Amino acid sequence: MTGFSVDWLALREPYDREARGMAADSLKLHSLAARLRGGVPTLAVLDLACGTGANLRELAPRLAGSQRWTVVDHDPKLLEALPGLLAAWASANGFSFQVKAASMRLEGPGWTAEVHPVCIDLALDLGAVPFAGSRLVTASALLDLVSASWLDALFGRVRSAGAAMLFALSVDGRVTWDPPIAGDEEVDRLFAAHQRRDKGFGPALGVEAVGVATRRLPAMGYEVVRATSDWHIDAVGEARAAAMLTAMVEGMGAAAIEQDPTARSSVSEWIQRRIDVLDKTRLGIGHQEILAV
Repeated sequence: MTGFSVDWLALREPYDREARGMAADSLKLHSLAARLRGGVPTLAVLDLACGTGANLRELAPRLAGSQRWTVVDHDPKLLEALPGLLAAWASANGFSFQVKAASMRLEGPGWTAEVHPVCIDLALDLGAVPFAGSRLVTASALLDLVSASWLDALFGRVRSAGAAMLFALSVDGRVTWDPPIAGDEEVDRLFAAHQRRDKGFGPALGVEAVGVATRRLPAMGYEVVRATSDWHIDAVGEARAAAMLTAMVEGMGAAAIEQDPTARSSVSEWIQRRIDVLDKTRLGIGHQEILAV
C-alpha cells in the first residue's frame, strides 16, 4: 500500500477537520452511535488505514459514550507516532490520556475511548482484520485508493459482521483554482488519471469511488447517506495555507509528470506559475462522506 508521511498527515488534518465539520450535521453521529450500541454499553469501532489517528480524533468526541477502537494500519512508523500525537491532542483539549500495555485510553467530556493499534497490510491481508464484533467500520481518505474488487471484498466482510460503515473524505473530482491559470486543466486531467493507478489494491477507483460505493451498498441492504466535505484552502485569508498549497501544487505536478513524462516541461512551468501566485490562491477540492447503515 502507498505510504503517507507523518508530516503530510499533520498538514492536511486541519483541512480534513474543517471539511468534516461541515458534513457532521447531515450524518447525525451521536444518534447513530446510540442506535448502533443497542443494549451494549460500549461501541466497538474498527478504523481502517488509521494513519496517525485523525479519524479517531474527529469521531470519538462526536460518537460520545463508551467506545472501543481497533485502529489498523500497515505502516509501523505511523502506529509508533500514534501515542505521542494522541497525547498531544488530549493535552491541547483538556482530555485525559493513558498508555497501557498494548492499548491507550482517552477520556473527554461525555466520552471514553480504549484504543488498540494493530499492524496489518489491508491490501495483502484483509482476512486478518478483526471485523467480528465491530458495530462501526470507518476509514478516512481510503476509498479512492482501492480497486472495485477490493471494495467488494471489504463490503462483504463488513456486512457479514453486521456493522455500519462511515467512509470520510473520498475525492469526487471537483477541483477549483482561483485565480485560474494556463495549465490548470492539463494538470487536473493528468492528476485524475494518476489517481486511477494501482496504489497496492489493484487499479484504483479514484474519483469513481463514491459512485461505485453508493450504487453497491444499497444493493446489499444498506441505507446510504452522503454529505459534502470539501477542502477550502485559502492563502488570501489564512497564513497556514501557504504550506498546504505548496504541497498540493508540487504533489499534483509530480503526479501529472509521472502520469505523462512528455508533459514535464509544461507541467513544470505550471508549477512555477502557481507558486508565483500562491499568496493570491484559493483551492477547492471536492470530497464526500458516505454513511451506510
